[in-house]
Amino acid sequence: MRRVAIFGNAGGGKSTLARRLADITGLPLHGVDRLRFRDGGGLVPEAEYLTRHAELLRGEGWIIEGFGSVGTAFERFDAADTLIHVDLPLVVHRWWVTKRLIKGVFVNPEGWPARSPVWRSSLSSYRVIGPCHRHLTPRYRRLIQDMAGTKRVHHLTSPAAIRRFLRQVAQEFRPR
Repeated sequence: MRRVAIFGNAGGGKSTLARRLADITGLPLHGVDRLRFRDGGGLVPEAEYLTRHAELLRGEGWIIEGFGSVGTAFERFDAADTLIHVDLPLVVHRWWVTKRLIKGVFVNPEGWPARSPVWRSSLSSYRVIGPCHRHLTPRYRRLIQDMAGTKRVHHLTSPAAIRRFLRQVAQEFRPR
């Protein structure tokens, strides 16, 4: 596990999972939102985003979580040796977006660019949950099935599965 792509629908806990995985493995963590957005929520110019993303993919080791765009997401999946699809029930995705929104009133979500517009971002997350589930989730599920023979793949379908996965990785990376 040297190059890890974490992906899935909005509000699935990808950032939290990625932070915990980075703590366990020591791999550098990169959130796509930090590449894609400036402090305050403005978009980074597309050419700059693509350049920064390509530079990351050339790195020896990384954890990259998030979406960005279909093109860059699938570039990440090709470059990764480990794919982690967070695929929770839709009610969990919606609830966790709500929790992030409430918490975001008091503190900027961890890993987000400074002064991010939490309200606007949360509304955007609510809007993408349904379309992502209908259009991208089936592609993600096929991807991990197709890649199971050539990459390490993990399909995490519940909060309990996320916890089990992290315990398993912690066992793997524990100093002997």
